[in-house]
Amino acid sequence: MTDNNVTNILMAGVGGQGTLLASEILSEVLMQAGYDVKKAEVHGMAQRGGSVVSHVRFGKKVFSSIIPEGEVDVLFGFELLETYRYLPLVKELGAVVVNNLKIAPPSVALGKRDYPTDVAAKLKELVANVHVVDGLQLAEQAGNSRTVNTVLLGALSNTLEPTHEQWIAAIKSLVPERFLDVNLKAFELGRQVC
Repeated sequence: MTDNNVTNILMAGVGGQGTLLASEILSEVLMQAGYDVKKAEVHGMAQRGGSVVSHVRFGKKVFSSIIPEGEVDVLFGFELLETYRYLPLVKELGAVVVNNLKIAPPSVALGKRDYPTDVAAKLKELVANVHVVDGLQLAEQAGNSRTVNTVLLGALSNTLEPTHEQWIAAIKSLVPERFLDVNLKAFELGRQVC
């Protein structure tokens, strides 16, 4: 990264997936690595399975927390359809890291619409750099299905500059002690897939 560049990461998920904790950990590790970091969250009906989006911007100096349209460097998706929804915000050479998980939105759950087929394939048709991660399988391998967010952070960590030690310190500072071991295991499993 050059001195004047700002890197933009958009995290998109559904309420209850740990999107906000993941954005807290990401922001913490970036600050510990010496970046200026700005973060903004948008969550509508998050506790009822609604959309949750977090903008994380970092660089030498960042003046706004909201990522301009078409400027997302990495779209970090916790659910396939939510990721697809925000695809127009990704810049031409941007990347997508997406959890291979389907959560039916209310219109699908009520039988009014069908969940689109082959969302991961559609993402790959539109963006050259797409990493599909089987986050739930890896989280269960770690010992707790609720650590999908940490698995995905592990996958994302390989694309960013902070060191492994800085990531571990950030996780230790924000994850409650009783969940720490399983989250650290989930993070390491995620690092092996991207």
